[in-house]
This record gives sequence, structure tokens and C-alpha cells, in this order.
Amino acid sequence: MKTSNLKIIIFIISAIGFFMAGDANAQLKVGYVDSEVILKQLPEAQEVQKELEALQKLYLDTVQAKESELKSKAETFKTRYEDAQKSVESGSVSSETDLKALNEEISGLQNELQQLSESMDNYKQNIQNSLIQRQAELFKPVKEKITKTIEDVSKSLKINFVFDKADGTLLYGDKEFDITFKVLDKLK
Repeated sequence: MKTSNLKIIIFIISAIGFFMAGDANAQLKVGYVDSEVILKQLPEAQEVQKELEALQKLYLDTVQAKESELKSKAETFKTRYEDAQKSVESGSVSSETDLKALNEEISGLQNELQQLSESMDNYKQNIQNSLIQRQAELFKPVKEKITKTIEDVSKSLKINFVFDKADGTLLYGDKEFDITFKVLDKLK
């Protein structure tokens, strides 16, 4: 059994025991929703998901192009390095000036390759952060709509607590049963 499901069961049993001890006539009503089903079937959520997928594809296409460029530069570096090694071994490059120029060329190619690699890593990190931020922006109105609807339905059906079946989180709790400040008072 998942830990979140166990937490829900313990919470429900505790809440029922608490309210039965307080008022024998009180009736506690608990409900749940499956957020995954809601998100799959809500048109606004589907539109947001399509927009995110299109944005992700655009980013992935750019990453693939940059990776292709990086791979090409790495091949160029490898080929040039091997050619330089052969030139030195064969003796065709033997003067101090030629060796220094060759070494500078190889170092320059190596630095360029390293900069491209770091740039690629930074770009991937920025993409990931941008996608997370954009997802939060796009889903905010959808989540607000869902939360408001859960609250409205809960109140109309006189449901005290609503949990999410997908992850066990509390989505709605009747403020009447909020004992936060009583606990704080007791702790002080």
C-alpha cells in the first residue's frame, strides 16, 4: 500500500474518531477526485498540454541541431589532432615555431569545443527551467478552475474533505474542521 494512501486512511479514521467523540450526531463526509482523469478530459488542460508539447518539440529540435554542430566540431578536432600528431611524428613539423603554432591551433580548437559543450549544457538547463516555468504559467488558470469547481461541488454536496486519488493530497477541507490555531495555542 502506498504511503499516501495510508496517510489518507489514518487521517480519515482520526477525523471520524475526533468528530464522533465531539458530536454523536455530526456526520463527516469525505470525497475524492482523480486529477489525472480530470486533466485528461478537460479541454483547457488538453490545450495547455498540446502547447507545452509543441514548445518542447521546438526546444528539442534546437538541441539536436546544436548537438549535431558539437559532434561535427568534435570530429574536426579529432581529425586535426590526429593529423598534427602524425605531422610531429613524421618530422614534417619540427621547428619550435611550427610546433608552437600547431599547439596553439589544437588548444584553440579544444577551447572552442569545450565552450560549445558548456553552452549546450547551459542551454539545456535553461530550456528545462523555461518549460517548468511555462507549464506553471499555463496550468495556473486550469488549476484555479479545477480547485474552484471542487470547492463548489464539495459545498453543494456538504462534503467536508476531498482528496486526490492520484497522489493522496487534500484538495478541499471545510474550514470548520481546521484546527491549526488550536494546535498552535496548545503548543505555546
